[in-house]
This record gives sequence, C-alpha cells and structure tokens, in this order.
Amino acid sequence: MHYNNIAFIGFGLIGGSIARAIRKYKPESKIYAYANNTSQLLKGKNDGVIDIILKEIDDSLTECDIIFLCAPVEFNEEYLAKIKPFIRKDSIITDVGSTKSSIHNLAKELDLDDIFIGGHPMAGSEKTGYEASDALLLENAYYMITPSSKTCNKKLEALKSIIEMIKSIPFIIDYQKHDKVVATVSHLPHILAATLVNLVKDNDYEDEVMKRVAAGGFKDITRIASASPIMWEQICIVNAEPIDAMLLKYIDMLKEVHSQLTSRSGIYINNMFEKSGEYRNSFDSNSRGVLISKHDISVHIQDKPGAISIISAILAANSISIKNIGINHNREKGEGALNISFYDADSCEMASKLLKEYNYRVI
Repeated sequence: MHYNNIAFIGFGLIGGSIARAIRKYKPESKIYAYANNTSQLLKGKNDGVIDIILKEIDDSLTECDIIFLCAPVEFNEEYLAKIKPFIRKDSIITDVGSTKSSIHNLAKELDLDDIFIGGHPMAGSEKTGYEASDALLLENAYYMITPSSKTCNKKLEALKSIIEMIKSIPFIIDYQKHDKVVATVSHLPHILAATLVNLVKDNDYEDEVMKRVAAGGFKDITRIASASPIMWEQICIVNAEPIDAMLLKYIDMLKEVHSQLTSRSGIYINNMFEKSGEYRNSFDSNSRGVLISKHDISVHIQDKPGAISIISAILAANSISIKNIGINHNREKGEGALNISFYDADSCEMASKLLKEYNYRVI
C-alpha cells in the first residue's frame, strides 16, 4: 500500500503540524479531517492543508489508509471506539497522546491491536490550536512509536516511513516502558514546576520581592508550569500510576536532602551536585527530548543608546525573525543583559553564530 489517504481526528497544534508536514513532503496525499471546532477545519481547508472536511465520523474513513487520533488523551479513546466500524483491516490507526498504556489496553479490548500503533511526537509549543501549527514543528524531534505484540512489520515500517518523511526521528519503544519514561522526564517535572511556582506564590512577601527577582535558574526550571491546565489534568489522571511511583521516589530523595541539610553534611551536598552534574553533562545537547527548550540566547551589551537597534538591524539584514526581546534584570547564571527569543532552533543558532562574528559575547 502507498498510504496516500490520511485522516485526522482532532486538528489542533500537533494534528495540524503533522498534516502540514505531510502536505509539504507528500503533496499528492489526500487529507481528511474531523474536529469539533469546525473553524479550525475551515482554516485548514483555506490553507490548502485539508482536502476533505468530515462533518461526522462515518464510512468516509473506509477510504483512509492511516488515521491519526489527535484529540486530547481521554477523547482519543472515545474516538478509537467510534471509528472501529469504519476502518479497514489493512489500515493503520495511530495517536499522538503522551500516555500509551490506557489506549493500548482499549485497542486490545476492541480487537484493534493489530491495527492500532501508538505514537507520541516529542514536540510542542507554548501556543495551542491549528493556528500555531507548523510543518517544521516536528523536525528532528523524537517521535515515539509503541507497537503492540500483533503489529505486523509491514505496518510498522509504513508508519516509520511517514514519520521519517516529515523529518522526525522514529523511536520504537514498549508502551508500558514509554509511560514510565515520560512520567519521569516529562510529567513529574511539570508537577514539580507547578508546585515550585506555587511555593513562591504562597510564601512571597507583600511587596512580591520573590516574584520580582525570580529569573535565571528559577524561570528556566519553572517555564513549563505555564502549560495547559486542562491538558495536564488529563495526562496526570490517565498516567497516574507511573507518575505516582516516581513521585514517591522523588519525595524519598527530598527527605534525604532535608535530613542531610539538618545535619549540615557538606559532603553529601557536594556529592549530590557532582553526581547530577556529571550525568547532566552527558546528555546529547543536539537531541530534542520530551521537554521542548526555548529558542533563545542572551547577549552581553553595553547600556547605551542604539545598542539594541544595532543587534536588531544585524539580524534583520540576515532575514532572522525575532520572536521576543527583553532585558535580563537577574543574571545569576552569567546571562547577558539582553535576552532574545526566536521562533525555531535554526534561527537561534544562526543568530548566535552571526552575533559572535560581530564580536558580541553570546550565551
């Protein structure tokens, strides 16, 4: 099969980005889409991304070779059951949810585990909805694939080829292992970030001095606390068991830190940071993981008239678009006075290289 007819159930940031990438790299594809928000479908149609808008879940899906479930996690399970009567045995159903065990178990109950292959693209944005979608969003990002025991190699290779075509990196993993991995490196960090922000909020002084000086490291580790409350409510409930297991392990670690601080054990603290530093430095700096980093740099500049304008002119002359620009008032990690954010990693890397050529010190 050539897998030319591709359907999307749900058409927001991720669904829209996958569809845009397919349209870019496989323009002959016929793209179908269904969503509760018809305005996003109409925009997708006007953009030339969608060929056929589905008004309801019906036998139009029998024409589709691959169906992407791109709604929120819990709704994907509802849609999996709804589309069952309209799918061919030789088609592929996949999803983009960040938890996998629940939907795999449902696929088995529905006798669809030879058709369903779980998926989880490791990409995102602080913005949501189709309007924020981008064909390049998933480029060079890991795309987790969780086959079942009944997944045939032909279907697995077909899904991998689609993922490779849109420039993502296929990463095949057992679905139960996947949920423990993301619980540890994604879900738990979001919980920690949210609670740390609330710790500052609940313990700040009346003049909000903590809030005013919260920058540098604090802003870095709590950036993800601004994520969608609705989405994270669903993720935490669906993946509660592995999150809870890792949370208890983390609580035990914090209790140990508390105990060692009470006894003023400098050796323990030193070893803790040495151990974590060595492991952290072994991470692949070029890999895009579960937590998507911001595309920004900081620049050391002198506070004088026209300093920012010069940098803006250098970047503009080289067709580099700036997403945001601002002053770092707290530079506890050695950041420069000027912080510049970009829309993508390529622009960020190009800007850094360019400004260094102009003898700016870039962090």
